[in-house]
Amino acid sequence: MRVLTRRAMALTGAMALAGSLTACGSDDEGDGGAIQLTVAMNAIADGKNAAEADWVEQWVIPEFEAAQAEAGVSVEVTFEPSGVDDEQFKSRLALDLQSGSGPDVYTLDGIWLGEFAQAGYVQPLAGTGADADAWDGWEQIPDAVQELGTFDGELYGIPAGTDGRVLFYNRNLFAEAGLPTDWQPTSWDEILQAGEALATLDGVTPIQLNGGSAMGEATTMQGVLPLLAGVGEEVHTDGVWTGATPGLGRVLGLYADVYGQGLGDPQLQQETQGRDKSFEEFAANEVGILVESDYFWRSVVNPVNGVAPMEDRDEAVGYALIPAAEPGSGIRGQDFVSTSGGNIRVVNPASDHAELAHELLTFMHSAEAFTALVGDDPRITARMDVNERLLGADPMLAFVNEQVLPLTSYRPALDVYPRVSVLLQEATAAVVGGTAPDQAAADYQESLEGIVDGDDVTP
Repeated sequence: MRVLTRRAMALTGAMALAGSLTACGSDDEGDGGAIQLTVAMNAIADGKNAAEADWVEQWVIPEFEAAQAEAGVSVEVTFEPSGVDDEQFKSRLALDLQSGSGPDVYTLDGIWLGEFAQAGYVQPLAGTGADADAWDGWEQIPDAVQELGTFDGELYGIPAGTDGRVLFYNRNLFAEAGLPTDWQPTSWDEILQAGEALATLDGVTPIQLNGGSAMGEATTMQGVLPLLAGVGEEVHTDGVWTGATPGLGRVLGLYADVYGQGLGDPQLQQETQGRDKSFEEFAANEVGILVESDYFWRSVVNPVNGVAPMEDRDEAVGYALIPAAEPGSGIRGQDFVSTSGGNIRVVNPASDHAELAHELLTFMHSAEAFTALVGDDPRITARMDVNERLLGADPMLAFVNEQVLPLTSYRPALDVYPRVSVLLQEATAAVVGGTAPDQAAADYQESLEGIVDGDDVTP
C-alpha cells in the first residue's frame, strides 16, 4: 500500500490521459519490475464471505495476471482480505483513502457510494482514463441495476451482485383458504382481500409486513420503500427527501389496514428476533404472505441448508411480483415494483495505474469471472447473461432475474439515509401501535427536517 503525494496524483492523471497500458507496464515497482495492483473487500478465507475471498485469490488473480502476461504486461495483484463488521471495514477503508492510499480496486456497499463520492474517495469511471462506456459488459447489466453504481447521474462503479424483493406466499394455506395457488395480485386491495381470506384459518397470521424499529432496515427495504415505489414515489428524488406526502400517507395507511384489521401480528414487529420468528412461522405454515428478498428462498426455507428449512419448499412456497397500489401507479408508471441492494466495485482515484485497475475491475465483472464465482451455489449476479445460463435450474432466482431486476429501485446512496431509514421505521411502529397514519407522517416530517435541510424536504 502506498501513499501518494499531490504530484504523484497529478502524474496519475497524466498517465491516465495518455491512455497507455504500456506506460503502466513500464513502471518498475515489483521485485521483477511488475506493476503492483491491490484488491480489497470485506472477505477472508475460512471466514466472512469466504467464497468471494477464495474466488479472488484462486481465480481472479492468476487469470488476470496470465491474461496480462499474454498481452505483454507484467502485473502482480495482491489481495487485501478482511473479515470484520461492515462498518469497521468501511471506517478502515475511509481512513486509507483519506490519506491518499488504499487499494486500487475495492468493494463498497452500494449505500456507501454517495458518501465516498462526496468525500472524493471514488471518482466516476470515466475519470479512470479508460473508455468506461465502451465496456461490453454494460449491455448485460439492466439499467435499473446500473443505478446501484450511480451517483448524481454518473457511474462510479460496477455492480457486483444484487437481489430482488417479492411477495412470498404459502400455497398450502392459500389452498385451505380457497385462494388460487398460482397467485399474482395486481393491487394492494387484492393483497388485503387475500389476507382477509387467510384470516379465516385458525392459528395463521395472514400478512407479515415488516414494521417498526426492531426489524431495522428490513422494515424499510421490505416494507416502506417498495410500497412507496408502488405509489410512484421514492424516499429521495432529485436532491429532495420525501416528507409527509400523500404517497407516504398511503403507505402508512396500508400498515394501518394490515395491523388495524388484525391481518398482521403487531407483537412480532416489536420483538428483537421478530424477523427470524416470522421465518419460522412461515415454514411452519403459520404465515400466509411475507415480503422478502430472494434471500428468503436461498437461505431461509432452503430445504438443504436453510435456517428454517421447508422440505416441500418448491411446491409449497409461491412467489409473486409486488404490485403497485393500483396498476400503473408505481414509479416510472410501472404495474409492479421492487427494491434491491448489493455491492459495487470501484477504482481508487489515487491509484498509480487507474487505467489498468479499471481493466482489472471489468475483468472481475466478465461473464467468465462471475461464472467462476457462482460455481455450484446459484446466486443472482449483476449480469443477465450469466444469470440466464446459471439460474435455469432454480425457477425462483430466474424469476427475480427476468422479471424483478428490470423494474427494481435502490436506496439513495447518501450518508444521512440510515437516519432517515430509522425515522421511517419509527413511523411504521407508531401506526402498528395505533397512531393515525396522518399523524405518524407529520411526526416523521418534523423529525426529518431536523436531520436534513428543511428546504430539501417535500411537501
